[in-house]
Amino acid sequence: MVSVIVPTLNESAQIATSLSALQEMRGSGHEVILVDGGSEDGTRDIATPWVDRVLLSTAGRALQQNAGALEARGDTLLFLHADTLIPPEAMVEFLDGFPASRRVWGWFDVTLNGSHFMFRVVETLMNARARLSRITTGDHAIFVKRVAFEKVGGYPEIPLMEDIAISRLLKGEGRPFCPGRRIVTSSRRWEEKGILRTILLMWRLRLAYALGADPRRLARAYYAPPRPDDP
Repeated sequence: MVSVIVPTLNESAQIATSLSALQEMRGSGHEVILVDGGSEDGTRDIATPWVDRVLLSTAGRALQQNAGALEARGDTLLFLHADTLIPPEAMVEFLDGFPASRRVWGWFDVTLNGSHFMFRVVETLMNARARLSRITTGDHAIFVKRVAFEKVGGYPEIPLMEDIAISRLLKGEGRPFCPGRRIVTSSRRWEEKGILRTILLMWRLRLAYALGADPRRLARAYYAPPRPDDP
């Protein structure tokens, strides 16, 4: 059984689209759990018909995902961002291929939904970086066997880079499984802040984290709105 855990915070614009793609697997006996961090835009009401359970949690992806894992019944946990869509063929490959692989964790390659040609470059670099380093981000929909998740202690409860942190821990549990089919994730972050600016920001934050910077300081930089005079 797979438990899909979806952390949300004010995701009413896209949550129904993402959850609707999970209904076939849900009908096959798997479960979908939405963990809301205090949305004020009706996210929970929209999501309720599409999920098995709605949980409330303190805001923060690490906290929310750990809360969902505690309540999940599946022996495999799949952590899915609210703005990410898993096409049916990718889900089938995951459901068939992950158990057969005998590996304990993995992720999907991604396609960004924006049409700008630079998004093709960005997604190619994202996928290559993850496969080469075996360090991935939440955009890739990390999945893990419950026993391995519990062994590493779940997501480190930090305000940013929790996906990088758990990837580092899971690397010690063996090679990841990566389905050939891609999932589709939103390009809104790059569109809102600018493609080049976002790329440079993320690389700067990842480098700072690797050098030991406080994730709280990095989170403030990540979520800060762009200044009007930014290039």
